[in-house]
Amino acid sequence: MVKVDVNPGACGLKTSLRMEVDGNQSLKIDIQSECPQIMAMEADLTELAGYKECFEKYSKSMIYKIADKHCRHLACPVPTAIIKGMEVAYGFNVCKDVTIHIEKE
Repeated sequence: MVKVDVNPGACGLKTSLRMEVDGNQSLKIDIQSECPQIMAMEADLTELAGYKECFEKYSKSMIYKIADKHCRHLACPVPTAIIKGMEVAYGFNVCKDVTIHIEKE
């Protein structure tokens, strides 16, 4: 089981993702979010091809297409967090935090 917790910044609507790959290489994803737009994505995230999705181009990514359908904020980090979590769940990448630090000078 892979756990990904997302603190998105200014909106403050936190998201928790839980992902697990079964014996058939199917991904089970559970989304708990304070954001109704992110929660709406969960129903469409049922049939994802792990390898293809993790290494797809942005314009062909099913996750980004689903985000485009449900999310109104382009800079939302949750779609990227889903892909990063998938990479770890499928064993394509190591479990390592991602950080975006924004500072106004």
